[in-house]
Amino acid sequence: MTAAGPPLGDKLNDRLGDRLRRWRRTRATELVQQEAAGARVDVRVVTDSTAYLPESFVERHGIEVIPLHVVVGGQELVEGRDISAAEVAAALREYTIVTTSRPSPAMFAEVYARLVDEGATHIVSVHLSSQMSGTYEAAALAATEASVPVEVIDSETIGMAMGFSVVAGAEVAAAGGELDAVTEAIHARLRPSGVLFYVDTLEHLRRGGRIGAASALLGSALAIKPILAVRSGRIMPVEKVRTSSRAVARIEAMVLEYVTKGGVNVDLAVHHLDAAARAEQIAAHLEGRLPGSPEVLVVELGAVVGAHVGPGTVAIAISPRPGEPLPASAASPRP
Repeated sequence: MTAAGPPLGDKLNDRLGDRLRRWRRTRATELVQQEAAGARVDVRVVTDSTAYLPESFVERHGIEVIPLHVVVGGQELVEGRDISAAEVAAALREYTIVTTSRPSPAMFAEVYARLVDEGATHIVSVHLSSQMSGTYEAAALAATEASVPVEVIDSETIGMAMGFSVVAGAEVAAAGGELDAVTEAIHARLRPSGVLFYVDTLEHLRRGGRIGAASALLGSALAIKPILAVRSGRIMPVEKVRTSSRAVARIEAMVLEYVTKGGVNVDLAVHHLDAAARAEQIAAHLEGRLPGSPEVLVVELGAVVGAHVGPGTVAIAISPRPGEPLPASAASPRP
């Protein structure tokens, strides 16, 4: 007689066990692939050099920065690569003609194409106020030819008031956020942001045609230290004082009032052109008055903005963090 084989029930159990093991292996592979895909940044964030983002921020968040150009004595130079802020300040003091120019649409198109090659499925491009530069327009032209959707945002501001919003968008993108989530994070930071600053003279702004309504102050430009603000994309006059020390004190007071009334945490940056000591003092003072706020960055203005505001300029960029209440200990600034 032939020996009887395993019972039918055992055969079925073996087959089911094999199938289950194969399914588990396949499913494990799928989960690994999904996890890897989820870690990939599909939305890439682009800005321009007038955000003046510290290099560590750019590298950490994978932000693409497109440089503007500055023309000194007829020679066109790339901001951040060919010329420093100190060199621009020196040229302005020597009354050398200094002008600026936007990046070309072709430059934007090249960057967008490279990001697509790197795997981007969407791009968000955030740039300085369109009322101050044609950079936004150049980006928008390039976006129409891109092979993926490109959302171009007019920040209506400049410096780290724009830079902090770019970082917020890049953080959402890195976490796997989709296009709408990234753009909303950027707009949420841009809406309440602002820049307050003073210049030693309005002459540089006048030459560049950047002062708008502030021209009313020109008659006494040599006798005053004007306090200006970037509002709705334009440089507007706020107040005028007689000395630089009073201007600094007034700007600090305005920032403190804004932060405490807003009731939310903020990111702050002190910009300057050839006025590092004064900028460091302002940052330390603000940190001491608002212990609930994060570290106040000190970031020198680059050649492009420096060419328009001139040496000695100090600015404070304010970027509130919606949804992050100011700690109770910081509700009232210390004297």
